[in-house]
Amino acid sequence: MPQTETREDNELREDAEPAAADTPTVAPPLPAIHRDLFFQRCLWCGTPSYRRSFCRACGATAFRRERSTGAGVLVRRIGQVQLDTWFVAMDEGFNLLCQLTRAEPVVVAVGARVRVVRAVAPLDQGLPLVELTYRAMSLERWW
Repeated sequence: MPQTETREDNELREDAEPAAADTPTVAPPLPAIHRDLFFQRCLWCGTPSYRRSFCRACGATAFRRERSTGAGVLVRRIGQVQLDTWFVAMDEGFNLLCQLTRAEPVVVAVGARVRVVRAVAPLDQGLPLVELTYRAMSLERWW
């Protein structure tokens, strides 16, 4: 049996078309890359730390969140050379495990100054990225 269009069908189609035009067809943008590095400072003793659930000095669980300048010094290489993972002593007094970018592994030495390029990945995975700002000379030390 053939179907014929009725007035109700036409009205429904007209209502459905503008609703489809109102919905965006573009995928939502990915979160922006965060360049700001935040750390915690204990409210009781003032010890700085990065992503801790309790203070390593006094054991308190109350922290104040602060923005870091993002500058630090390379302290020690961790793991394989290809991964370029380092411990960085930040200027605020806390240590940070991060990856070095935009530098050949042979060029990098302990004591080199670095700055944070990317603090957190878009989905909070991975390590912060740092890049060299000043190469360490052979006689210079970070301490």
